[in-house]
Amino acid sequence: MSEQVSGGRINVADAEKLERIAYILKTVAHPVRLGVIRELEVHPRLSVSQICEALGTEQSLTSHHLQNMKLKGLLSSKREGRNIFYSLKERDISLIIECLENCNCNM
Repeated sequence: MSEQVSGGRINVADAEKLERIAYILKTVAHPVRLGVIRELEVHPRLSVSQICEALGTEQSLTSHHLQNMKLKGLLSSKREGRNIFYSLKERDISLIIECLENCNCNM
């Protein structure tokens, strides 16, 4: 299952790695989700209400994004009483944001 890439071929392992990267980028490609990652980078464990306060977003919208990110494997959660606390599964995900913030693309 090789694909043509700039005149060469990529192997299956590289193709799978590129698929995983695309999957992660699609998952975080929303301002609220990027904000969640940024907040969890600074504060490793936050409740839904803390995230809403930090981002200035409504709880229903924020909860939807948090659940989506959890289902796709980017976040972990722990219920404590009435609160659910979220954290990044992989702290390195924040490096993607840092890299893109420093990108001087023509936009």
